[in-house]
Amino acid sequence: MADVAAFAKANPNSVTVGTTGIGSDDHLAMLMFQRLTQSRLTHVPFPGSADAHRALLGRHIQVTSMNIGESARAREGDPIRILGVMTEERSAQATDVPSFKELGFDVKMASLRGLAAPVGLPPDIRAKLVDAIGKAVLHPEFQEIARKAYQPLRLLPPDQYAAELKVQEATFRTMWKETPWLK
Repeated sequence: MADVAAFAKANPNSVTVGTTGIGSDDHLAMLMFQRLTQSRLTHVPFPGSADAHRALLGRHIQVTSMNIGESARAREGDPIRILGVMTEERSAQATDVPSFKELGFDVKMASLRGLAAPVGLPPDIRAKLVDAIGKAVLHPEFQEIARKAYQPLRLLPPDQYAAELKVQEATFRTMWKETPWLK
């Protein structure tokens, strides 16, 4: 990662980075890296991670930003190297891959998925829903299915999930003000 950052900083716009499209989590992760390293990368949006992966294998792009589940699955049969993960700690899907934080890049990005309910949901119904989701996510069979599909799971209580969303929103709003990704 340090080599990529140094090269990109010394050679603005010369590093091509494939993502799953403008405004996608992968694109935002690339922008966060660019902002952190004060470098300029050339963004190459694709309709999905499979297309970005093929472009990487075909050497049409130099780097791709994608979710760890997609990267770990792809690396099973392809000659790709995962340089780092933007999570707080190493991923269970790729324990040999360091976190950006370990590599000296203080950046964190995760693809958060959540479930929502209507505003005004009665507290007892909300509690039952939260409990049922927790039981489903922690069920061993579901855990095994997710592991085989390379889907990292991180179950957050509603308040913690809401707090993470607020932090991400603040980060993205600041990034948008500095360098809007749509012009």
